[in-house]
Amino acid sequence: MICKACPRECSADRSVSRGFCRMPENFVVARAAKHFWEEPCISGTNGSGTVFFSGCSLRCVFCQNHEISAENFGKEISDERLMRIFDELIAQGAHNINLVNPTHYAERLARVLKEYNSSVPVVYNSGGYEKVETLKKLEGLIDIYLPDLKYISPDRSLKYSGAENYFDFAAPAIKEMIRQTGSPVLDENGIMLKGTVVRHLILPKNTNQSVKIIEWLSENIPRDTYISLMAQYTPVIHSEKYPELNRGITRREYDKVLDALENSGFYNCFVQEMQSSGDEYIPKFDLSGV
Repeated sequence: MICKACPRECSADRSVSRGFCRMPENFVVARAAKHFWEEPCISGTNGSGTVFFSGCSLRCVFCQNHEISAENFGKEISDERLMRIFDELIAQGAHNINLVNPTHYAERLARVLKEYNSSVPVVYNSGGYEKVETLKKLEGLIDIYLPDLKYISPDRSLKYSGAENYFDFAAPAIKEMIRQTGSPVLDENGIMLKGTVVRHLILPKNTNQSVKIIEWLSENIPRDTYISLMAQYTPVIHSEKYPELNRGITRREYDKVLDALENSGFYNCFVQEMQSSGDEYIPKFDLSGV
């Protein structure tokens, strides 16, 4: 398989070698379990059936999941085993199947989901660094898109994620996700059945980025789109190279971005409390459920 699924377009033949994502053609999974710390409309009361894929098309220097995104921890599994994992999560009562960091497996997932025909909504939970061309192959197979919009300035995305063209791809990708899902649909218990939730993580000393992102969203996507403002940044990796990231966000930074969101015109918003930061909210990557 010559892989051009993500914006890197590294063209690796993942059947015999590894590309930028460091992953083979087969799925590599680090954890499959119910998760209760997603947005309320995703986790609900029963939890979201998360499947954490190893590898990544980004190189975020602050990644809380670095053990699987950069250190390649995980177990290689077959398509059939992945479908049985879906069955097991649904049997446990999960509200949905939540595909976490699936970008580099998007094309293979399209084939699996065509065969699987899930009985619960399928969530595509990604860093936002996507090709529209690849997303189109998932149309009709994904019920809920849960993308990040991390940066708007190329210097920041290059510095922190090694992707100078991050916004050039993330912006049209988010528009495509919203086109596919349409206006949000929730059930009588407030659980999302269809829609897009755009996430943004506030980074310390980067609030101007956050404000610009909120302004861009307000000018470019429908006002009924769900916006999730995340305050959970936790400095799990300390580096002299990025001293500004060696702390959590301050109350002043939090309030500045929150004010921008409150003035944006969006009315379906989730906002994390500052207490949401901390190691206890990071999943344990121990091959649970794999």
